[in-house]
Amino acid sequence: MSAIETLQSALQSVLGERVKSLVLERGELTLTVAAEHYLDVALTLRDHAALKLEQLIDLCGVDYSTYKEGASPLAEGPRYCVVSHLLSVSKNWRLRLKAFCPDDELPVIASVNDVWSSANWFEREAFDLYGIVFEGHVDLRRILTDYGFIGHPFRKDFPVSGHVEMRYDEEQQRVIYQPVTIEPREITPRIVREDNYGGLK
Repeated sequence: MSAIETLQSALQSVLGERVKSLVLERGELTLTVAAEHYLDVALTLRDHAALKLEQLIDLCGVDYSTYKEGASPLAEGPRYCVVSHLLSVSKNWRLRLKAFCPDDELPVIASVNDVWSSANWFEREAFDLYGIVFEGHVDLRRILTDYGFIGHPFRKDFPVSGHVEMRYDEEQQRVIYQPVTIEPREITPRIVREDNYGGLK
C-alpha cells in the first residue's frame, strides 16, 4: 500500500462520519468536511498519531459563484470555500482540506490560527480578498487592500476597476479618494505580422 493510500485509510478510520468527501485523484488527496467540523477536524489532523499533519503550508479562499451556471456538480452548493494544504514532516505526506462556508451572504468559518500559527496572514488575506470571516481569529483585518477600501476584490461580482480611486491633490496637500474615472474597455490584442512572415507570399 502506498503512503497516500495509507493516509486515505487512516483518515476514513479516524474521522469517520466527519468525512463529507475524500477523493484521491492525480496522486493528491482532498478531504472535504462540513464547516461545523472544520476546527475539530483540524485539531485531529494535527494531533492524531496516525495522521500527524503538523504544518499548514497554504490556506486560501475560493469563490464558486460561476459554478452555479451549471459548469460543475457544485452548482447547487455554497459559494465560498476555504482550502488548506497540509504537510506531515514525520509521515512524509500531504493533504488538501476543504470546508464550504454555509452562508453565501456572510461567509463565516472557524479560524485554525490556534491549530497552525501560519494560518494567521493566510486567513487575513482570504478575509480581505473574499470577505470570508474567520471566527476566533486574533487580528482579522485587511492585509493587502487600503484601509478605506470597500468590498472584496476577488469576489467575481466585484468590478475590475474597483469603486474608488485615490490621488494626491495639490490644492488640498493630501491624498483624496474619489469615484473611479477609468472608462471600462475591452482589450483585444492586435496581431501584426511583417510581409512574408514565415516565408509565405
